[in-house]
Amino acid sequence: MAEVTDEDLAAAKRQWIKERSQRPVPIAVRFDAASGRIHVEFENGAAFMVPARLLEGLSDASDAHLAQVELLGETGLHWESLDVDYSIAGLMAGVFGSRTFMEAQRKGGQSRSRAKTAASRANGAKGGRPKKANQNI
Repeated sequence: MAEVTDEDLAAAKRQWIKERSQRPVPIAVRFDAASGRIHVEFENGAAFMVPARLLEGLSDASDAHLAQVELLGETGLHWESLDVDYSIAGLMAGVFGSRTFMEAQRKGGQSRSRAKTAASRANGAKGGRPKKANQNI
């Protein structure tokens, strides 16, 4: 095993500083009970919100538990009492849980029933979804 030199450490630190400057750094996180969303604020003034109860492990959590959210370094969110962690990058990419959880959520909107099929056919017979009105005034 090679010995790590001071120059190796300095080069690693320069690389970390470069990478850090190229991504938003979170500075605060909070749960807003009125909207049910988690708000992450970044050093550059940007913010990100995600519906808390759409996340695996948080769907049945109380407002009090959700309010205990903490930043996990510069990359994640953490709920100690719920033993739940999420990467901010993953949430921003729409990853709200495990692959199995995400598949179950996606399939909910794809369910089929006789009533849904009949409604779709009736709508199609009327010409389908109406076009959006031109909103350029």
